[in-house]
Amino acid sequence: MKLLKVLLLIALFFSLATMFPAYAEEVIVCASTTSTQNSGLFEHILPIFEKKTGIKVKVVAVGTGAALEIGKRGDADVALVHAKDDELKMVQEGWFTDRHDLMYNDFIIAGHNTDPAKIKGMKEAQTAFRKIADAKALFISRGDQSGTHKKELSMWKAIGVNPAGEEWYLEVGQGMSKTLRIALEKQAYTLTDRGTYLSMEDNVRNELKILVEAIPRFSTSMV
Repeated sequence: MKLLKVLLLIALFFSLATMFPAYAEEVIVCASTTSTQNSGLFEHILPIFEKKTGIKVKVVAVGTGAALEIGKRGDADVALVHAKDDELKMVQEGWFTDRHDLMYNDFIIAGHNTDPAKIKGMKEAQTAFRKIADAKALFISRGDQSGTHKKELSMWKAIGVNPAGEEWYLEVGQGMSKTLRIALEKQAYTLTDRGTYLSMEDNVRNELKILVEAIPRFSTSMV
């Protein structure tokens, strides 16, 4: 994990330094996903960036959908998001000028130790989602149009399930760390990115375990 963090710091620093040389504005706004903020990356990289360039960075951490909308309105100079299809479409439409893959993360299904749907160790994420639905086991959804939320919805769609309105499906409209804490409190399942999960306190990770990992990684991109 230490090596990964170093590599991420290097990648983000040089990407930002290239885009915003020393003669740029004194303050820039970065619309970011909550997952990136929760990872602790900004608190490590921004002091280095600000010392190098003299530019202060204001981070607005929201879901991917909201971050892209902030960028479309012109209220952010750069966005760090993870919804590649949406990003490419917006670049093509002229809302953003460029896009770069920056770093990688992956999704996991986390759940309480009790694991009522018995999905621990499953190799197919879609099958795990099917078992959760069949068992009517409580599932906590971010419900915020973030990249993680969109990925979750695509998983339900792939197995022909529409969980909206079901008693076992709870949309909370929160960022990833709060969603994980709600899942812990309610002994439920949730889809999360690995980075945010690993940044959680020991008491969260001791009871809310990684149960399924067979979900392709995704890129966090800069637009």
